[in-house]
Amino acid sequence: MSVTVALLKLQLNVDFDTDDDLLAHKIAAAEEWIGDYIGKPLVDFDPVPATLTEAVLQLAASWYENREAVVIGAGANEVPFGVKALIRPYWELERL
Repeated sequence: MSVTVALLKLQLNVDFDTDDDLLAHKIAAAEEWIGDYIGKPLVDFDPVPATLTEAVLQLAASWYENREAVVIGAGANEVPFGVKALIRPYWELERL
């Protein structure tokens, strides 16, 4: 994992352990989604660039905080604002 549960908990300002398994799942799902989007698994990066780590943090945090596909009373976004901007340079590199 490019992001640890401890780091995601800092991002979320979470200080309890009851959701650690769920947080680990969100990290794995975010890493997989980003790897699929850019066409290269994050484990292939050594080290994982800080911008991709930030994208994992933002995406995993968003999925943790918004656990359903639909949020009533809020604008709908496929992914959090800025995540695609963070990963876009790596998507372009993989297409060259």
